[in-house]
Amino acid sequence: MNMETSSNEIVNEVDMLNASYDAFEGVIINIENDMDEYVFTTLLRTSISQWRQQGKKGVWLKLSLELVNLVKPAVKEGFWYHHAEPTYVMLVYWIPETNHTLPPNASHRVGVASFVVNNKGEVLVVQEKSGSFKGTGVWKLPTGTVEEGEDISLAAIREVKEETGIETEFMEVLAFRQSHKSFFSKSDLMFVCMLKPTSLDIQKQDSEIEAAEWMPVEEYANQPFIKNHKSFDSIAKICIAKKDDKYVGFSPLLTTTATSAKKSYLYSTYQDQ
Repeated sequence: MNMETSSNEIVNEVDMLNASYDAFEGVIINIENDMDEYVFTTLLRTSISQWRQQGKKGVWLKLSLELVNLVKPAVKEGFWYHHAEPTYVMLVYWIPETNHTLPPNASHRVGVASFVVNNKGEVLVVQEKSGSFKGTGVWKLPTGTVEEGEDISLAAIREVKEETGIETEFMEVLAFRQSHKSFFSKSDLMFVCMLKPTSLDIQKQDSEIEAAEWMPVEEYANQPFIKNHKSFDSIAKICIAKKDDKYVGFSPLLTTTATSAKKSYLYSTYQDQ
């Protein structure tokens, strides 16, 4: 299991499912090997009865692809879907007879749009082969989705490289936009990032990108589509202001501590002197 617990206390009682407790009176069921559905149902009922007497609350059941046969009996016992990943599905159950307080699944998808401007005042723009911009002739900033465990700054660099072949250095977060009812009804956070190109020779991604080029920033901003859509127009104006040194964005500050190797960035206008 990848679930974090405050205690490694393991439940090893006879005729109960193997499980561990978390810091919130929750139970994390650990099933590593295939199990007969009838045996599973019997053990699950016994376990929940015991956990109810112990004052436990939420029950987390993580089932790998190999244990998919246990989904149906779990649902019959009152479990519901919490979230799914490529290799597992997570189901949950609430023991008390109250409204549950289990944390919800992730509510947002995070994306990046990259403002890459060269020394000539030209911005890197693309036309896409698919999606809502297919066949429209609209030139847009390179965009993409942040991958799990990936920082915003690295995602922006990666997406520009994948779509255009241009190498870049991350400079700032210029702005971000929040929208709702987007991808599978999730909310969407789009971070507009400024990058500095360290190469200029475009080698576009043939599978997704119809065309890519360097274009004067003002020409990009004056496209009818950009002018007629408030969100795009506002972003274009911010990009122009930044090009003219009339706007200050949010620079990344590495916040990794001595006690942890985990990297983290704080984006702000604060300059540590």
